[in-house]
Amino acid sequence: MDDFDLPRFLMLRRALIPVFLLVLLASVGCTNKKVQNPLADVGSKQPDKVLFDRAMDALKHNHYDVARITLQTLINTYPDSEYIARAKLAVGDSWYAEGGQAALTQAEIEYKDFITFFPNMPEAAEAQLKIANIHYAEMEKPDRDFTHAERAEEEYRQLILQFPDSKLVPQAKERLREVQEVLAEREFRIGHFYYLRQSYPAAIARLKSLVDRYPLYSRADEALFMLGNAYEGEVANIRRLNLKEADKGKLIKEFTDGAADAYSRIITRYPVMDRADDAKRRLEALHRPVPTPTKEAIAQNKAEEASRREPGHLDRVMANFRKRPDVSEASHVGEPSLVDPKPLSATEVLRQATNALRPSAGASGDNKVSGEVVKGGAPPPNQPVPRSDAPGNAVTGSTTPTSGTASASPAAGSATPSSSSPADTGIQELTPNTGAGTAAPAGGQPAAQPATQTPAQTGTAAQAAADGSQTAADESKPAEALPQVNEAANPNDSSSSNSGANNSGQSASSASNSADSSQSSQDSTSKKKKKKGLGKLNPF
Repeated sequence: MDDFDLPRFLMLRRALIPVFLLVLLASVGCTNKKVQNPLADVGSKQPDKVLFDRAMDALKHNHYDVARITLQTLINTYPDSEYIARAKLAVGDSWYAEGGQAALTQAEIEYKDFITFFPNMPEAAEAQLKIANIHYAEMEKPDRDFTHAERAEEEYRQLILQFPDSKLVPQAKERLREVQEVLAEREFRIGHFYYLRQSYPAAIARLKSLVDRYPLYSRADEALFMLGNAYEGEVANIRRLNLKEADKGKLIKEFTDGAADAYSRIITRYPVMDRADDAKRRLEALHRPVPTPTKEAIAQNKAEEASRREPGHLDRVMANFRKRPDVSEASHVGEPSLVDPKPLSATEVLRQATNALRPSAGASGDNKVSGEVVKGGAPPPNQPVPRSDAPGNAVTGSTTPTSGTASASPAAGSATPSSSSPADTGIQELTPNTGAGTAAPAGGQPAAQPATQTPAQTGTAAQAAADGSQTAADESKPAEALPQVNEAANPNDSSSSNSGANNSGQSASSASNSADSSQSSQDSTSKKKKKKGLGKLNPF
């Protein structure tokens, strides 16, 4: 206690008080700065981050409904939060992880919305890849529905073209090659179907579109060889057609060139595959030069064949019980096609062959259609128009009993135009024969004879000429129409129905026609026939 210096202690305390105050103020200032920027601290307990952490925890424990509700609350409550983009992507992930047809459809919608709102974020490529994977998982065998396969091909292509710098591009190309293997197998089976049924234009259209669109197909050499055979089959069909030799030669050359191109493509593009030797033999048979493949083409084809995996016997058996296709034979190297060429149809194949004949056909005039042009609105003189509504016209002519037809003489067949006609075209109008004799119109205009008459009219006209029932004095009057006879109603009236049949001058054809008419009238009558046998017991 004796050594304690109280004045010195008081001076030291006065000196430390300002220092302590400065330290206290500095500590208070740091605390306020931390509160103003809470996101700088990972352990911050801000509401938006709390909601996001809860949603991620629920998604981790497969509570998809709770996760989506929490994320939607975050999006609606804090629209300016930095977790908005991650929350929208997490909503799609919740549907994607849940699975099921409806859930995957909703996941695709959410991913599309994310790409629309945030196209420049790195997660946009991830969202596009997941959209393509959704359709890849739903893809079926080549002989089944190919809708998901086409959608998967479209989505993978969009990822490669829209995000070329993404690290997910190699994975997208790998999947795209597998999808195109399935689509190419489908086209190959359809082309093979047409080829076996000798529908060569349809087979050519399918196979040519296949080899142009999917060059990495595992059976591309077989498709090209079948394409060449289809061209040769079409050449054989053309040789059997009845065409001009010049036109036939052009068609044969057109399809032979197609076959030679298909065989040459096998040798130059797929030189190490099985059909290369067969293609050489076919080119020699067609007397076409055999091309030599380059070293680059040989190395590329070898790499493609080495990357394929041959399925085992167990895989082939189990493939019959699986819904998904087997993509083991797909190539794992090479660039898949990103743009489809113009598709070829069977109609286009025939049109291209027809175009080769256009110069020749145009020179010879085979493809021109000529027609007679009628001027003035009137028909040609050698094509009279029969009319039955002119009461002043009659027909004159002489009948021939042996043939049952009426032939007009040149003098009687010519007609003189009437001055009272309102439309004078110089063509005599014909009307049906209403009498057996010769009649003239009231105006004094001579009438033309008909070309034919019915057998009943022929017989009646001959009988009237023999009896002299109509004289020359009555020629100035119009001929009266013959009464119609109903043979079914008057079966016993021999004077009205059988007068033509009893005529000795009637021909055999008239007699047969009358017999047929009589038989048809008897069949059509309602007179009851006598019943025979057990039919008598039936009162009806």
